[in-house]
Amino acid sequence: MRHVKLTLVFIAMIGMACQPAFSQNLTDPTLPENEIKINIVNTIVIGSLELGYERFLDQNQSLGLELMFMDRFSYVSDSGEGEEFNATSFMLSYNYYFVTASDPSGFYVLPFLKYRNGTFSETGENNQLIETNLNSFMIGFGAGYKWVHNDKFALGPYVNIARGFNSDVSDRFDPVEFNAGFSIGFRF
Repeated sequence: MRHVKLTLVFIAMIGMACQPAFSQNLTDPTLPENEIKINIVNTIVIGSLELGYERFLDQNQSLGLELMFMDRFSYVSDSGEGEEFNATSFMLSYNYYFVTASDPSGFYVLPFLKYRNGTFSETGENNQLIETNLNSFMIGFGAGYKWVHNDKFALGPYVNIARGFNSDVSDRFDPVEFNAGFSIGFRF
């Protein structure tokens, strides 16, 4: 819980520091400046809660921040009886949208940095508890498509691939992580 609080304080400080520096330069001042979103697929399929926020720099660019609670290491982990993920992650991204003023829907790409904090516990031989420290930075790239309705509601699929830099995690799991989802967002 302490790590979650520290992460939220850190993110709030970054947001307050960046607010004046990244003020909008939109050609149409009526376009939304912010988007909040949730990855509904991962919430349903694997039980992680992924919340996101984007601040638009202009019509085609935004800075993103995502928080992943109850984060798991990818979809292919062999988590079973006696195994438990206890991790929280946050991800900073730069999103570039291939859209036009007449059509706000379209493809986008995003390079990102992600930090995961937490542990993976499993029961080994002789019922011994084995804990893997999941604290690590990751660098990755993603792509997706968003359908935007009335400049307010944004829906769309996306995929990400990332490489982690923690030798303990790489010994237990594949160092390359795949993530996908379907985000539902509201722009304001």
